[in-house]
Amino acid sequence: MAHFGVVAPAFYSHFNALEALAGVLVERGHRVTFLHRPDAARFLRDRRIGFRAIGAATHPPGSLEASLRLAANPGSPLGLRRVILDMADATSMLCRELPRAIEVLGIDTIIADQMEAAGGLVAEALRMPFVSVACALPVNREPGIPLPVMPFGFEDSERAHQIVDGSTRVYDWMMGPHRRSIEANARRLQLAPRGALHDCLSPLVQVSQTVDGYDFPRRALPPHFHHVGPLRASSAPDAVTPLPDIAPGRPFVFASLGTLQGQRLALFKRIATACRRLDAQLLVAHCGGLDAAQERALERAGATWVCAFAPQQAALARADAVVSHAGLNTVMDAIAARTPILALPIAFDQPGAAARIVHAGIGLKASPHFSGSRHLAAQLRRLLDDASFGARLDALAGSVAASGGAARAADLIEAALRSARPPLAQAAASHG
Repeated sequence: MAHFGVVAPAFYSHFNALEALAGVLVERGHRVTFLHRPDAARFLRDRRIGFRAIGAATHPPGSLEASLRLAANPGSPLGLRRVILDMADATSMLCRELPRAIEVLGIDTIIADQMEAAGGLVAEALRMPFVSVACALPVNREPGIPLPVMPFGFEDSERAHQIVDGSTRVYDWMMGPHRRSIEANARRLQLAPRGALHDCLSPLVQVSQTVDGYDFPRRALPPHFHHVGPLRASSAPDAVTPLPDIAPGRPFVFASLGTLQGQRLALFKRIATACRRLDAQLLVAHCGGLDAAQERALERAGATWVCAFAPQQAALARADAVVSHAGLNTVMDAIAARTPILALPIAFDQPGAAARIVHAGIGLKASPHFSGSRHLAAQLRRLLDDASFGARLDALAGSVAASGGAARAADLIEAALRSARPPLAQAAASHG
């Protein structure tokens, strides 16, 4: 049995998806340990899964909250640069601290989130097998495919390819601090030069919690890349509020902006006012971002029910539409439930996720900053009235149901390790 070390960004959504995969591996007799700054331990609920705190000297207890607030709302180009610097600092800390922790714990395989380069860098330096998991949109690059952070759709034309190339150059320039961190740590670990996340992916197996029909048309994914659909655990947060009594005969809308953006009261109010215009029932789950007074203000604006955490899959199964920040977890759950999506992308890969929602014909997108309640109501009315969204969702939902999820991801990982361990062992011996 293997002892897996999990390396991921310190975000709840990433830990949550990887915890589901870890739970399956533990059930099969493996050990799994997450490794990160001390505060990240709070994201894990499954007590069968280990956590090793590292990097307390540079990322001490109590420091994560400020980083999460900044990531949720950078506020300016300077704030965005600070987010990128935080990413670079996390990668450097992990590259510095992981080797010793891996040795002490006896970890023999790394599960590396695609959004954290340190997992792949350190595993390669230690000549350990590692797998890459795309909890967000895959970072795998290919010509003509907009990066996950880009808000525009796919078009196979010379002009569109030029836009993709230009936007990619701008993105790479903005990510300079992170690139320099990857370059420096690759040199320190005596690895071949590299400078971006897509340069740090597993040559053994890569899994993504997407399905093929949701992404833009891909032609150059490696043969060891697999779409496995949502990575979901059977357990739910302790604070989940049961689904309310929903009246028949009136539209029901579910709204969630995820764990980082749940404090956006003004945006929730616009959503609530839009639903009031449609005489629609609205359940808002703010993931702990609002206090009791703000919850009451949201109810006065038009929300029927407001809670911290709702049973998302049950809510989506009952909803006629969902209003979302286009976080990949919510998008995939909505597809599985055949629920059309109004995407209000805010940060990270959400603009790319929203562009893919429109491309797949399973929803619409609007600006979270400039769309008023009238426009949101008009968009929701289209989702409620146009049966074509449901028809396209039916096809994709079938793909999600057949994708395999965490169990299939575990199958792929175990199969890859069985085939890889003999040559890896021989390679380690030859270097000894």
